[in-house]
Amino acid sequence: MSATAQVPKLETIEITLFPNGVAEIAHNRPKRYNALSPQSYRDWLSAIQWAAKCDDVKVVVLTGRGKFYSSGQELQIPDMEQDNLEEEMARRMQTTTNLVSEMIAFPKVLIAAVNGPAIGFGSTTLALCDVVYCVPEATFSTPFMKLAFCAEGCSSLLFPRIMGPSKANEMLLFGRTFSSSEMVDCGFVSRTVPKDNFREDILKIAGNAAQFSAEALKVTKDLIKGVDRELLEKVNQEEMRMLGERMGSSDSVESIMRFLAEAAERKAAKKAKL
Repeated sequence: MSATAQVPKLETIEITLFPNGVAEIAHNRPKRYNALSPQSYRDWLSAIQWAAKCDDVKVVVLTGRGKFYSSGQELQIPDMEQDNLEEEMARRMQTTTNLVSEMIAFPKVLIAAVNGPAIGFGSTTLALCDVVYCVPEATFSTPFMKLAFCAEGCSSLLFPRIMGPSKANEMLLFGRTFSSSEMVDCGFVSRTVPKDNFREDILKIAGNAAQFSAEALKVTKDLIKGVDRELLEKVNQEEMRMLGERMGSSDSVESIMRFLAEAAERKAAKKAKL
């Protein structure tokens, strides 16, 4: 094992490097439905950067632990009393921008194994992966309009291209939740894999790919992706600029407060029934 193969120990991401060259990067906050905290974004970025540089990694599987793949960004009202709030928000936005950039430029095969619901950023970044598999029970949604956000993760370009404009607009503009079968039908997901032994089956697929020439995989991926990388990076920068404006807007703050209040009410009602 090379020096770069020392697997990072991260707070919110679990990385497993197998002898066959497959690296599994798993969102690991199952009790929080793999919600993406500021630490989650930093860990995800660190994991992707490590996998890109590690010579022992040939294929990466991106997945989640527990019932969800990812429930998207962990929502909270900013503390307006925080002295360095503006700097902190700028750092968070830059981390997210860098993560998308790393996924755009990722030189190795990147497989998404969607083990449950994929929401928001957890859903949009799937389009940056080379192949997407999911369990039949998986769902996909981007509730950006409910939060007065905007498209990110290059979804404003890739979703219409992959799904077709009408279906993409249903997801990005209307926030409709799509089933696994719908995502297979429109070509976003390659195919569903039964929930029983899902992880093992995906790791087997990844292992088979890892047997191929690493250089041949890289060259072919560059031929497929290279033509779009400059455009995708331009889209990423513009999306994140607009998202920063949206998240700082009064209508977005009001929408988040309303969303959190409704979630608290649902939780209280559920607890009352127990």
